Amino acid sequence: MAMILVIEVLRKILFTKEEKEAGKKEFFEIFKILEGELGDKPYFGGETFGFVDLSLIPYYSWFYAMETFGEFNIEAECPKIVAWAKRCLQKETVAKTLPDQKKAY
Repeated sequence: MAMILVIEVLRKILFTKEEKEAGKKEFFEIFKILEGELGDKPYFGGETFGFVDLSLIPYYSWFYAMETFGEFNIEAECPKIVAWAKRCLQKETVAKTLPDQKKAY
C-alpha cells in the first residue's frame, strides 16, 4: 500500500511547482512512517532480511531519479531508510539483482 502511494507521489514531483512541493511532503510523510516501523532494527523483520525488505528494496534503485527530479535529498530527510538500503545491498543476492541508480535514472 505504501509503495502505491510513493508511485502516486512521484507523478506529482514531475509536474508543477505546487504539485512538486505537495509530492515531496507526501513522499517524506510515507518514508517517515517507514522509518518509524524500521526503528533501530537492521531490517524491517528484525535481525534478518525478510519479505518486507525484499518488497521495498527495489525502490532504492529509483532514489537518485527521485532526488534529481524532486530536487531533494532522501538521506538528509530519512537517514534510517538509506542506511537500511545500504545494509540490504551488502547482501550479494540483492546487490546482484538491483539496477544501478544512475542507470535507472
